[in-house]
Amino acid sequence: MRHIYPCPMRWSDMDAYGHVNNAVFVRYLEEARINFLFRPDKEFQQGSVVARHEIDYKRQLVHRHHPVDIELWVAEIRAASFTIAYEVKDEDAVYVRASTVVVPFDFEAQRPRRITPQEREFLQQYLEPAGAEEGEAVAA
Repeated sequence: MRHIYPCPMRWSDMDAYGHVNNAVFVRYLEEARINFLFRPDKEFQQGSVVARHEIDYKRQLVHRHHPVDIELWVAEIRAASFTIAYEVKDEDAVYVRASTVVVPFDFEAQRPRRITPQEREFLQQYLEPAGAEEGEAVAA
């Protein structure tokens, strides 16, 4: 199953050529990740930090006044980290494919922590290992 986040685009996202600046995509991924993980109806509430981003820019995204969709899913779950995969896309075009390694973090103790059983259960609903067929998407 995939989560879909309709990401709003802002005039300030453009570079001098009228395209969405490559650095802005990191913020788009962050917005989608927060929308996915930190909602009151979900089990992932204790906090996390990003350990790594990988971004493949596929084509330029021109600024417009309607959102761009970000589909995301879980590509891997480990004991103390998980990987989120993304596609920033429209129905007929993929602009970015990316992944983020996320580490659950205990902010009081100031250290990484293991994924709780409840968090693992939540993440497994969206698990789509690399090479799997396109999953069912669910809107935010």
